[in-house]
Amino acid sequence: MSGETTIPMARPRVKTSHYAVLAAAFFGWMFDGYEMGIFPIVASPALQSMVEPGVDVKAFVGQWMGIVTAAFLLGAAAGGWVFGWLGDKIGRVRAMSISILAYSVLTGLGGFATEPWHFVIVRFLSGLGMGGEWSLGVALVMEVWPAQYRPLMAGVIGAASNVGFLLVGMVSKMHAVTPESWRWMWFLGVLPAVFVFFIRLFVPESERWQEAVKNQHTTPLREVFGPRHLSHTLLGVLFAAVALIGTWGTVQWIPVWIDQWVGASIPTAKADAGMLAAIGAIAGCIAGPLIGGAIGRRPTYFLLCLTSLIVMFALYRGAHEYGPLLKFLIFAAGFTTASFYGWLPLFLPELFPTRMRATGQGVCFNSGRVFAAVGAISAGRLIAYFDGDYTKMGTVVSCIYIVGMLVIWFAPETKGKPLPE
Repeated sequence: MSGETTIPMARPRVKTSHYAVLAAAFFGWMFDGYEMGIFPIVASPALQSMVEPGVDVKAFVGQWMGIVTAAFLLGAAAGGWVFGWLGDKIGRVRAMSISILAYSVLTGLGGFATEPWHFVIVRFLSGLGMGGEWSLGVALVMEVWPAQYRPLMAGVIGAASNVGFLLVGMVSKMHAVTPESWRWMWFLGVLPAVFVFFIRLFVPESERWQEAVKNQHTTPLREVFGPRHLSHTLLGVLFAAVALIGTWGTVQWIPVWIDQWVGASIPTAKADAGMLAAIGAIAGCIAGPLIGGAIGRRPTYFLLCLTSLIVMFALYRGAHEYGPLLKFLIFAAGFTTASFYGWLPLFLPELFPTRMRATGQGVCFNSGRVFAAVGAISAGRLIAYFDGDYTKMGTVVSCIYIVGMLVIWFAPETKGKPLPE
C-alpha cells in the first residue's frame, strides 16, 4: 500500500458576480419567454375580433397564426445572427441590454394592432431582440461559471423561458383573454425594459471574452462558416431546427387547439393548457442537460427525440376529451419537447471557441428558427388542408423528431471536455 495521500481538488468558489451573471441571463430569457408566449394565448381571441363576416373563423385563425409565428421566427433568426455577432464584438453584457430593451418596447406595440398584418410586423421586429438574448445569455453564463456547473447552468437557463410561458398562463388565468379584452397582454410586455438598468449596473462582462479579443481582430461570422467550423455549424443548425420545428409546429398550437375545442364553454382552458405545458417544460429543461452530463450529449439527444415523438403522437391521437388524460399529456409534451432547450445551452457552447461563441450559438439556434418558420407556415396550411383538424397536423409535424434521432450520431461527443478557447 502506497504512503501517498490523494488531496481532493477544491471546488471552485462561487462569487456574487457569478450569481449576478446568472440572474441577468435567467431573467432576460424568462422575459423573452413571456414575450414569446403572449401571441399563442392572445392569437385566437385577437384574430377572432378581426374576422370579417362570412369568413371561416377556424381557417382564418389557423392561417394567420402560422403567418405571424413564421414572421416572429424569421425576426428571431435575424436577431440571433446580428446580436450574436454584436456580442462577440462589443461584449455580452452591452449587447444583451440592447436586445432586451428592443424586444420589450417593440412587443408593447402589439396592443395597438387593428389588422392581422400588424401582428406580423410587431412580431418580426420584437423577434429581433428575442432572438439575440438567448445566445448572449448562454455565452455569458458558460464563460463565467466554473466548468463543473455547466449542466446545471444549462438547465437553469433553459428553464427560464418556460417560467416566462408559465407567467403568461398565470396572468391570463387571472384575467380571461377574450375577443373584447386582449390588448392589455401586449402592453405588459413593455415592463422588462426596466430590467436593463439592473444589467448595466451590476452584471460584469465575461473576462474570458475580454481576454480572447484583447490582442486580436476577430471575424466571428466568417469563422463560423469557415472550413474549420462549418461542419459543427451545420450540425448545430440541424439540432436546433428539429427542436424548434417540434415546438413551433406542434406545441405552440396547443392553446389555440384547446381554445377552438372547448374555449366557448371553458374560456380559461387555453391558459390552463399553456401553464401545464410550461410547468412540464421547466422540469424538462433542467432534466435534459443533467441527463446529458450523466450519459453523454449524443445518447441524450436521441432519447429526447424518441420520447417527444411518442408523447406528441399520444397527445394528438390518443386524447379524445378535455379531461385528466389530456392535461397529463400536455404536461408531458412540455417536458419532453422543451428538454432540448436545456440540452442546447449545454452542447452548442462546446462547439465553438470563445472569440466566436456567441456568434456560433446565435447562428445555430436562430437559423433553426428559419426552418421552424417554414414548419409554422406548413402547420397552418396543414390545418386548412385537414379542414381545421389540429390532431392530424400535430401528428404529421411531430415526425420531425425522427430526423433528429438519425442526425445526432454524426455529432462529436463533448462530455467531459473543456470549452474550446
